[in-house]
Amino acid sequence: MSRLAARFAKLAAENRAALVTYSMAFDPDRAASQELLNGLPAAGADIIEFGMPFTDPMADGPAIQYAAQRALASGGTLKGCLEMVAEFRRTDDETPIILMGYYNPVYSWGPEKFCADAAKAGIDGLILVDLPPEEADELLPHCRANGIDFIFLTTPTSDDARLPVIVGNASGFVYYVSIAGITGTASASASAIGDAVTRIKRHTALPVCVGFGIKSPQQAAEVARLADGAVVGSAIVAAAFEAKERGENPAQAALALVRELAAGVRGARG
Repeated sequence: MSRLAARFAKLAAENRAALVTYSMAFDPDRAASQELLNGLPAAGADIIEFGMPFTDPMADGPAIQYAAQRALASGGTLKGCLEMVAEFRRTDDETPIILMGYYNPVYSWGPEKFCADAAKAGIDGLILVDLPPEEADELLPHCRANGIDFIFLTTPTSDDARLPVIVGNASGFVYYVSIAGITGTASASASAIGDAVTRIKRHTALPVCVGFGIKSPQQAAEVARLADGAVVGSAIVAAAFEAKERGENPAQAALALVRELAAGVRGARG
């Protein structure tokens, strides 16, 4: 059983949703980013999304755009991301880690070689927001050959004709982007999220995790009552950045927020 499948099975047995956290590799620097990554499981993160620094993060709002710029300025590379995950795996072999980002660095690496190297480092899944199902054929076989789940995105505009195409090649879970926009901006209503999750589950048995616009423990708990996971990214990135600006430890500030988010998610279903 993959780490992702094992984690969702464990959560289902506990009758709770996953807290899925996002942080950007190398933001604000490699050491702080590694400290944050290593501390996430103990703080309550059930699944980790690790951002790959990229020059043109077109799906992301200002918080993650600036994080990518800081990460690149501090020497962030895809090779470095895999090295950081390998370091994490020295002490944690259970928490799923998903690389999230854009296809260009993976394409430049070479899909077959990248998937082999990612699996060796301890990567469990990929989210590449600019790679739709119709264009994923050159990557998906290599993901499957190396036991890497490929998580596709669905959105409020993914209708019942489109959903089977999206989820047909998905594995791990389905990521529902709850707003028609960029990360870290508006938030969807609970009723809209609930309706969307119900509709997606008519097309797949995979877990459904909801992201974009979830910033507080209260919002995370609300989503955790409706879906299989709540994804929080921009708020964690912002917490680290703001602490750094105040001269405080950015990793520990972000982990403090993760603990609050985890408490909200874990108490969501009573």
